Amino acid sequence: MAEPTCRLFKPAGIPTRNLDKISLTVDELEALRLADYEGLYHEQAAAMMNVSRQTFGRIVAKARSTVAIALIENKALNIGGGVFEVDANGCPMPERGGQREGRRGCANRGSRST
Repeated sequence: MAEPTCRLFKPAGIPTRNLDKISLTVDELEALRLADYEGLYHEQAAAMMNVSRQTFGRIVAKARSTVAIALIENKALNIGGGVFEVDANGCPMPERGGQREGRRGCANRGSRST
């Protein structure tokens, strides 16, 4: 996944200035992409993010909670932040505990339409 180009999602018809905002980090978005969009098991997704399965579980749980809060409480969802670098393919590579973790199997793919 490339670094997101769209950084804000909000309820239609409400000016952004009138909305509370909640943040989703880039690594949380990547966890959602791997688990929910790509349908990978946590073990596979964790390996692709180069984190433990338990860490991946915490990241994806936080991401799902953040998205649910945004949807249910009509909040704007800011995407960005977290500590990461972008590799030559434009794929985010999160840093954990001050050490950069590489990404295995990251593919800079175009958007998928349904």
